[in-house]
This record gives sequence, structure tokens and C-alpha cells, in this order.
Amino acid sequence: MSATGEAFTLAELAARFALELHGDGRVRVDGVATLAGATASQVGFLANPRYRSELATTQAAAVILRAADATHFPRAALLAQDPYVAYAKVAGLFERRPACAPGIHPSAVIAADAHIASGVAIGAFCVVESGARIDEGALLGPYCHVGADCHVGAQTRLVARVTLVARVRLGKRTLVHPGAVLGADGFGLAFDRDRWIKVPQLGGVVVGDDCEIGANTTIDRGALEDTVLEDDVRLDNQIQIAHNVRIGAHTAMAGCSAVAGSARIGRYCLIGGGAGILGHLEICDKVTITSMALVTHSIATPGEYSSGTPIQDNRTWRRNAARFKHLDELHRRVTALEKDTKP
Repeated sequence: MSATGEAFTLAELAARFALELHGDGRVRVDGVATLAGATASQVGFLANPRYRSELATTQAAAVILRAADATHFPRAALLAQDPYVAYAKVAGLFERRPACAPGIHPSAVIAADAHIASGVAIGAFCVVESGARIDEGALLGPYCHVGADCHVGAQTRLVARVTLVARVRLGKRTLVHPGAVLGADGFGLAFDRDRWIKVPQLGGVVVGDDCEIGANTTIDRGALEDTVLEDDVRLDNQIQIAHNVRIGAHTAMAGCSAVAGSARIGRYCLIGGGAGILGHLEICDKVTITSMALVTHSIATPGEYSSGTPIQDNRTWRRNAARFKHLDELHRRVTALEKDTKP
């Protein structure tokens, strides 16, 4: 039985998610799993062709797959144009979320002038400071801190130990994972002859609706204007977003990537893990930056971009690293030879 205790027939799943049913619609499933790990009461999925051979051995009661793969699986199936998207929707039926009744835990500290709407759940040892606003149905897990003049939108969930420092506005249905810090000071410094002068960070952070912010990710507030994440931006764990950055709607960034101050990233972009984007650059819509790439100039044309040196065995890498030192000399020699050989 699934974690939620619920089971669905394939006919019900097909109708709910507009999938094509192949086989017996009366088959009942109570969970989802990989092809290799599925039991006789679960539905598996085939999204990557490299796992097609597992169709012959899977114990799954049914499989979500493309129509072209249905001939490889003689049992019941749900046909989808994109099996991974279909799997994500079906899996949502079996997700168990901790029950959290509305109310304020006795250990929470709430400022007298904070506005707490109906249906809000505030967990143990939370702090909500002066002027903060928590809208209908929002959830603050244990040890969350909502700073002065911060706004948590309706149905938004701060899982635990989330810190909203100052002037942070979260939209509706946004999910913030443990340890995230939003609205801390941006790294603003001016060098005055022999010492650093801190530049006041007077802006805030604005996060749109339906966003997700991963564990231990940090988003700094702006120096003058706000740092902005538009609707449906998805950030993985341990990401750094510097002050005055703007990230367009539906962009997703993988773990340990970082964006320097005042950079602007377009809509529908994909930023790979460990990638870096320098400050004050502009990246247009529908750009993919692969893992560990360093973006050093603005990008005006949609497409996929990479940089860095792929992994090699250490002996080959050391030999090539030694040759890197001679690239400039080699370039000059080749240029000279080309000039000498021209008619």
C-alpha cells in the first residue's frame, strides 16, 4: 500500500491526466517506482530509452511510456507524449505531506503589529517581526524567522529554519526548503584609499508565484532596486543569487550555481550545476548553460552554451595542462608560418 494509503485504477489515472489507456483499465496501483524497483501494485515509467530493456523484467502492474514503446510491454500501460511529465503528475497523488492544522504554536513569537491571516500555521519557535504579513493558508515550519516588512503569500510553505531577513515578498504557493536565507545584505563594498566602506543595501527581494527555493540557497536583497525572481522559477540547493539579479519566469537552476550582482537571466532558461554567471550580464530567453560553465559575456541568441575542460585521466590532463602554457607561443608561430606560406 502507498504512503498515502490510496489506490487508483488505470482508467481513473488515464481520465484524470488525459493519458491513453492500453490494456485493462481495472488494474489498481497504489504507488510509483522505477522499472527495476516496482512491485506488482505499482506503476513504473520509461522516460529514458536506455532503460527500455527493463520492460522485459519489471514487476510493475503497469508502465507509463510513449506509444512507440508500447510494443515492448505486453501488459497494461498508460501512453503519454512525455512519460516523465505524466509520471510527475501521477506521483503527486501518492505524496504524503505532514498534516499541519492552522494555528500558532505557543513557543512562537509574533510582533503585535504583524498581520496573520486566517488558516495560517506557524510552528514551534518561529519569529514574526514587526510589519510582517502572512497570508491565508501559509505554513511556517519550526524555527522560521520572518523579518520586518516581509510578506509571505497565500498557500506558501516555509519548510523549516527559513530566514527572511528584511523586505522579502513571497508570492502564492511558493515552496522554500530548510536553511534558505532570503533578504540578507548583498555584497556591496566601496574601497576608500586603505579600507572598505559598506554600501547600504536598501532594496528587497521579490519572489513570484509557484516558485521553489532549495535548501541552504541564499538570495540577497538589492542595493537600491529589488532582487527579483519571476513566476515559476525553480532553484536547487546551495545556490547563490546576488543583489539586484533578475531571473525570468520558468527558469530552473541546478545546485551550487551562482549569479553575480545585477545579472539578468531570461525566461525558460536552464542553468546547470556549478555554473557561474558574472555580474551585469544579460542572458536572453531559452538559453541552456551546461554544468560548470562560466558565463563571462552577455548572451543574445537562444541555445546551449558550455565552457570548461571535460574530465580526463590524470596523466593526460597533466600533459595537456603543461601545454596550455605554450598556447600563446604556438599561436604566434602558426601565424608566422601562415604569413610565410601565402603566395
